[in-house]
Amino acid sequence: MYRTHTCGELRLADQGKTVTLAGWVQKSRKLGGMTFIDLRDRYGLTQLVVEADAAPELVETAASLGREFVIQATGEVIERQSKNPKMPTGEIEIRLSAIRILNKSVTPPFTIEENSDGGEDLRAKYRYLDLRRPPLQRALALRHRLAQEIRTYLDAQGFMEIETPYLIKSTPEGARDFVVPSRMNPGTFYALPQSPQTFKQLLMVAGYDRYFQIVRCFRDEDLRADRQPEFTQIDCEMSFVEQEDVLNTFEGMMRQMFRNALGVEIPDPLPRMSWYDAMDSYGSDKPDIRFGMKIHEVSDLVKGCGFSVFDGAEYIGGIAVSGCAEYTRKQLDELTEWVKRPQVGAKGLVYIKCNPDGTVKSSIDKFYTPEQLQKVAGACGALAGDLVLILCGPRRKTQTQLGVLRIEMGNRLGLRDPKVFAPLWIVDFPLLEWSEEDQRFYAMHHPFTAPKPEHEQWFYSDRKEDLERVCANAYDFVLNGTELGGGSIRIHEAAMQERMFEVLGISKEDAEYKFGFIINAFKFGAPPHGGLAFGFDRVCALFGGQETIRDYIAFPKNNQGRDVMIDSPSRIDDAQMEELFLSSTYVAPQP
Repeated sequence: MYRTHTCGELRLADQGKTVTLAGWVQKSRKLGGMTFIDLRDRYGLTQLVVEADAAPELVETAASLGREFVIQATGEVIERQSKNPKMPTGEIEIRLSAIRILNKSVTPPFTIEENSDGGEDLRAKYRYLDLRRPPLQRALALRHRLAQEIRTYLDAQGFMEIETPYLIKSTPEGARDFVVPSRMNPGTFYALPQSPQTFKQLLMVAGYDRYFQIVRCFRDEDLRADRQPEFTQIDCEMSFVEQEDVLNTFEGMMRQMFRNALGVEIPDPLPRMSWYDAMDSYGSDKPDIRFGMKIHEVSDLVKGCGFSVFDGAEYIGGIAVSGCAEYTRKQLDELTEWVKRPQVGAKGLVYIKCNPDGTVKSSIDKFYTPEQLQKVAGACGALAGDLVLILCGPRRKTQTQLGVLRIEMGNRLGLRDPKVFAPLWIVDFPLLEWSEEDQRFYAMHHPFTAPKPEHEQWFYSDRKEDLERVCANAYDFVLNGTELGGGSIRIHEAAMQERMFEVLGISKEDAEYKFGFIINAFKFGAPPHGGLAFGFDRVCALFGGQETIRDYIAFPKNNQGRDVMIDSPSRIDDAQMEELFLSSTYVAPQP
């Protein structure tokens, strides 16, 4: 072995031991005739010292060390004279008797420290260096701990970990598929799975009543801070269960992860909220309930008073922002421009200031009396010193805009503490979404989600109004304004699955071509089943107090879906193109 101990292991109790460490040189500095070296590995950092009267070759070797040199160092553990209480090893240092340079390093392109001076693009290009930094080491260590907690919990609950294929059939119903050409079957393509959805349902048909997998999934969609083209799911399915069984099982898993990984206790049981209540009160199906500032409809209080913008609106809603009545005209103008941005999409913003002295001031006070404005503010829950912000328009669109505004004000006021956790379940989603543009229904989740049993009468109706009333037997796990996971009780009867395809406008021929295997499987005694999948990368990031998932993935892609470290995706040569029958001269045979 190159070492007897790691760089984060030794303490004052080890004083007098002769030890050997190996790692990377964080930095080296001279002080008088002595040389101090900070040696780092993934376990921590230990200070080494070469004394002035050490052997000349040792002094010479120490003087030659540069940042990120890989060395082996042997010496005696001694008590440090100037202790560093911020370091776990800060009470000791190693008085060296030997140094062996295992590998030299060129000067790194950025500092490999807690806070680096390298920009995001530079650090992405040299990701293997960035991964040496303590923040990323902590992030991946947390990811590892969470994965072990998941496996331990699910194994104790009787789940089997079963792998499913990565090369499958393309069934585009959600995001775009990544496709892979088949050399052995010219002119045909595999798809990379967006999730193992159909396979885990087939495992239920096969009798494996409790399945899980920590699995890679792939979606060809636009990227953002919490989205990557390849990502990891905690994928689970259970047979002979109802919604309550699924929620209780995975609430227990999350409770164990919080307790064992973070030392945090979450409520037992977790709160539950219907999709409709979430949209009405928070403007989002993934509400952040760490703070109030709920949305309140005020349509009845402001319509019919001569303000045409409100009089012609389907919906008018507002939020009360605590302690912001002192906002200046400049701040309010800036906020008005903010809500007009494409990301929000509002046409304007109305405000009511509830001054500390009990008076009100509003951008629409020429249309309303102070008493009327007081009623509107009161309906929004405003107190003296608060600021009421009002938007109007189509109901769901305006509620969503108010939800975005609410989160922005929560950020500005510091109400979204990443160390505070407020999980909940969202239930009773609409089963279907109507598209005015396409004049057809789409599945809110996916086409294998069952309707709630009490809504089946509407599910089999031909009336659009009835179908819009159907709630899905579905649920999402939400934490701090982020959807961490979601699932549903599945359709397990062939006739109901065929009806779902019919409602979604998928022809029998198309359904047979894309999903015939699962429809046929349901004819062989499929059990009632359901499950869910958690976004593991998102779980790791939120547990680590971050909103971006990249630091919790060893080798992530950038916003353009590129890995700049290995320069991927890249072109392939003409010979490979020809072998895969992708050259411009190749004409695929007709099936």
